[in-house]
Amino acid sequence: MPVSSFPRHIRERFEIHEWRHASAVLERDFPSEYDDVGSVLSRFRLLKSFIDVGGGRKSKVSEWIDGEFYQKGWVEKKFDTKISVDDRDMESPTHSVDCFKNRVALEIGWNNKDPFFDRDLNN
Repeated sequence: MPVSSFPRHIRERFEIHEWRHASAVLERDFPSEYDDVGSVLSRFRLLKSFIDVGGGRKSKVSEWIDGEFYQKGWVEKKFDTKISVDDRDMESPTHSVDCFKNRVALEIGWNNKDPFFDRDLNN
């Protein structure tokens, strides 16, 4: 199922990119989470009040999106990760993922800065 399977109103309002047929995996293997994503994107509106305010930890855009997912049972989640080389384990701490539910993780980024984008992409 290609990106074109997203409803037309979502495809027309958002620039969507996918890697390794992720939308097909999401839609077929995680239908409830796929529906959650579609529901949140369908209801999102970029309001002037979201972008009129200055910086800070999290933008109003990200707060709105996160809040919508949290209401649907998604949670912020930090993973315990490590790198194993032979018999030696080395901790590899990560930041928290914004929204997580049933093995699906979403990182919400709005106007992200390059160093954070690199970190998020790596994690």
